[in-house]
Amino acid sequence: MTYSKNDERLGLLLWFRLSRLYSQSIRESNQHLKKWNLTAAQFDVLVQVGSHARITQQQLAEKLFVTKGNITQLLSRMEQLELIQREKEWKTKYISLTESGEKLFGEVVPKQETFQASQFDGLTKEEKKQLLELLKKAMPNKND
Repeated sequence: MTYSKNDERLGLLLWFRLSRLYSQSIRESNQHLKKWNLTAAQFDVLVQVGSHARITQQQLAEKLFVTKGNITQLLSRMEQLELIQREKEWKTKYISLTESGEKLFGEVVPKQETFQASQFDGLTKEEKKQLLELLKKAMPNKND
């Protein structure tokens, strides 16, 4: 497919806007999550593990957008914080929340969901639905 200069410029402007939105959202999320001494990556692990009760490290890695080396460091840190526990059954490593991890999950997840939702207060419900559909259309089959 060939693109005109206007198409290329529009595509570039969309990319810049999405990049800025993402960067700003991550910065603000990290700031919000500091109340619980969590990073956005740690929060993501907390949500994924807490939503599955018990998950393999491989399944978790597939759900997160981090490398295997990064996930190992991330999980080690969360284990030190006594938020998760790892168990090995033969060749499979399983991860689950500890009691303190479950308590933190129950406290932080609803508040972070509300915080994230507030990031889109400038849009109507219909605009939010439309944006979601447009983003899905722009990136089909990319881990919805």
